[in-house]
Amino acid sequence: MSQGWKITVIVLAAVGIVSTPLIWLLNSPGAGELAGASIQAAVGIAALVWTLFQHPSSAGPIDRASRTGVARDGGVTGIRRPGGRGRGAATAERTGEANGENSVSGIDYSN
Repeated sequence: MSQGWKITVIVLAAVGIVSTPLIWLLNSPGAGELAGASIQAAVGIAALVWTLFQHPSSAGPIDRASRTGVARDGGVTGIRRPGGRGRGAATAERTGEANGENSVSGIDYSN
């Protein structure tokens, strides 16, 4: 769940929880209003608890390279992110050998 959605659900849950006593203050409550206010408060509290336990979504795609071949003469056996561009995680495991000038084995952040 993104941070924006998490904040939105928290605000709406808080409004649902806080507005429940307003029903009691503005009307003389009956049995139906008691049931409605109780359900409204329970849903608000459940939404609040659910939102607080949600983990934030990842920052971007996950790039992964494993067990790649041999790089020759400027090749890359892994992941290329020129100038550090790109979001998310990058993992290179057991990449192949890099032979020759400007060859890279792993993650290449150079321009």
